[in-house]
Amino acid sequence: MPPLRTLSCLSIAALSLSILVVRAEADWPQWRGTNRDAHAPDGKWPTSLGEEHLQLSWRKELGPSYSGPIVVGDRVFTTETRGEKTEVASAYDRNTGEKLWELEWPGAMQVPFFAASNGSWIRATPACDGQTLSVVGMLDVLVAIDVESGEELWRVDFPAELSVEPPQFGAASSPLLHEGSLYAQMGHSIVKVDAQTGKTIWRIADKSGDAFSSPWIGSVAGEQLLVVQAREELLGIAPDSGQVRWSQPIQAYRGMNIMTPTVYEDQFFTSAHSGRSQLWQVTEGADPTLDERWSNSAQAYMSSPVVVGDYLYMHLKNERLQCVDLRTGEEAWRSRPEGKYQSLVVVGGNVLALRSDGELILFRATPEAFEVLDRRKVANDETWAHLAVCDGKIFVRELNALAVYDWK
Repeated sequence: MPPLRTLSCLSIAALSLSILVVRAEADWPQWRGTNRDAHAPDGKWPTSLGEEHLQLSWRKELGPSYSGPIVVGDRVFTTETRGEKTEVASAYDRNTGEKLWELEWPGAMQVPFFAASNGSWIRATPACDGQTLSVVGMLDVLVAIDVESGEELWRVDFPAELSVEPPQFGAASSPLLHEGSLYAQMGHSIVKVDAQTGKTIWRIADKSGDAFSSPWIGSVAGEQLLVVQAREELLGIAPDSGQVRWSQPIQAYRGMNIMTPTVYEDQFFTSAHSGRSQLWQVTEGADPTLDERWSNSAQAYMSSPVVVGDYLYMHLKNERLQCVDLRTGEEAWRSRPEGKYQSLVVVGGNVLALRSDGELILFRATPEAFEVLDRRKVANDETWAHLAVCDGKIFVRELNALAVYDWK
């Protein structure tokens, strides 16, 4: 079935033939940044969050969303759910907050009652290659939008196209744009889609259900791989062919493998809700496998960790922050409770953490101790969306607003 197209679009910006250029040193084009490792571009980042260093530039009231903001060129993109029936993607001027365009489509659903506290609004973070903004809606619909005009380029309804049920908790896996192709966990499967047309290039069915984790792509053990955490297994996939090069079962309560696979040398760190933390070594060869290097009893929740040197920093299910030596699996330190959720970004030799209650923490990336450099409340609303940090700015997607801070 050909991709569906929409006729409705509110375009506030003038049409333009130019494209935005993704600049690794100044942009945040997708989930967890350019390399999907939550490392902010290099820069002279302050060690204070005080008023003299961190100042509100602009703030816009919006409908609720858990999608992280995306920053490319002179624009910042965000999503929202309106009136419990419509999803909206919008573009704003990066420096002034002027709205440039918005596009909407039907996209509401109600999550099960036992998950209602986490909301029934859009979850996945979009991705942008400078020409196209790719958005995953709650109902497992993939929408491609022209970044300059806000016009819809194509739309694919995966439940309709594949004759499967929409995800019970809403689509949550953030898409990955790489060299003209889009990789996503949608339609009870892992798919590679042509970013220009929406045509599916290959598909790997996933019988374990709708995934929560977001994919990663890069070179591992001398091979380019798409690494995907499904509900019940970790997979290494050849991006060109879709061939599964290796797979490894990952135990988790009801398949709640949520965090993004975290790369350390030719190894992958995983940690599951009510499961374990494990480090997996990829072997080289024609038939590569995963070998467990170590495991411990620490349990992640929804936050994806960051790596600085040989150490990993992770927010745990029990609300503590933890530092782990990736060479041994030994815990270096564990903090007191620090909120239900945190999005973590590495800024130089420090880590910036946004708690779900709107408190921003800056702590030193050191195995010696949990050393907080500064704290500051930046939102009175919930802040479950991932931070974006680039070009001397911090982009905070509050539950019902987008706020941009100058951090210089």
